[in-house]
Amino acid sequence: MTKQGMDVLVLGGTQFVGRHIVEALLLAGHRVAVFTRGRTPDELPETVERLHGDRDGGAVGLAALAERTWDTCVDVSGYTPRQVRASAEALHGSVGRYVFVSTVSVYGEPERHPVREDDPLLPEAAEDVTEVTGQTYGPLKVTCERIVEEVYGEQRSALLRPQIVAGPHDPTGRYTYWVDRIAAGGRFFAPGDGSDSVQVIDARDLARFTVTVLEGGLSGAYNLAGPRLSWREFVAAAREATGSDAQPVWTPAEVLQGGELGLPLWLPAGGPQGGLMDVANSRAVAAGLTLTGPEVTARDTRAWSAGTPQKVFLTPGREAEVLAEQG
Repeated sequence: MTKQGMDVLVLGGTQFVGRHIVEALLLAGHRVAVFTRGRTPDELPETVERLHGDRDGGAVGLAALAERTWDTCVDVSGYTPRQVRASAEALHGSVGRYVFVSTVSVYGEPERHPVREDDPLLPEAAEDVTEVTGQTYGPLKVTCERIVEEVYGEQRSALLRPQIVAGPHDPTGRYTYWVDRIAAGGRFFAPGDGSDSVQVIDARDLARFTVTVLEGGLSGAYNLAGPRLSWREFVAAAREATGSDAQPVWTPAEVLQGGELGLPLWLPAGGPQGGLMDVANSRAVAAGLTLTGPEVTARDTRAWSAGTPQKVFLTPGREAEVLAEQG
């Protein structure tokens, strides 16, 4: 049953994914409070209530949430079991539902094609693990998912498992690197022979689906993944979106995976994580997920990134050197 005009608490909410979720909630007519450490400025509208605290501080850190109630909570910033258990238990009597933003990195067999919601998960990390690394990230999220369902039950919770998230305000640069590089024109490294897949989810699509989950009272786990393209199709879409004449130099895996040339976003289809570029989204689509066209995501990301400093994965000078070596 759809519910309009809800009071929503967003744990996180000022940066990238959380920012897009807050904006989508406001557009849908909901009232939003965000809970953050308050250490960085945000660009959210003044109508958003700011609550400050630290999820790592236990009950004391969550004091700003005491004696308050909301219709639902969206957890965008839960990375460790300590954070998620503290907030889930503290809010158990204060929110009707708890929606947890997880990741496709929870899957234990990422070489599968396609990756589906009922696939096996990674072994859980212990609840006292607090260091988030490339090795612990997925297992920690598995434990966090279990805690949410343990505290709220399946009917009062939902798990969102996004693919790599792309779009304006992305701080990681993983997707943005390619759009910016293609926009710059000229010859550039492109991965493999162009037949591998690239798949992301536009942050705005993730945000709109989050609103759908809240308004519809949806439960269970949902993979959130966008259109699956070959790298040749992705390059063509980015060229069209940016009006670029960039020419890809398709480069063998052994060159690109050689340390300094390890570029973002590329996962060879036959590799140990190849399935993470083949994530099934049919369950979410059936529940209301709508997808932005790849050329629109590329165009809008470039419009934002053109005026915003980005992470450098490969300098133009070094790229030119290696391209010359490749002939």
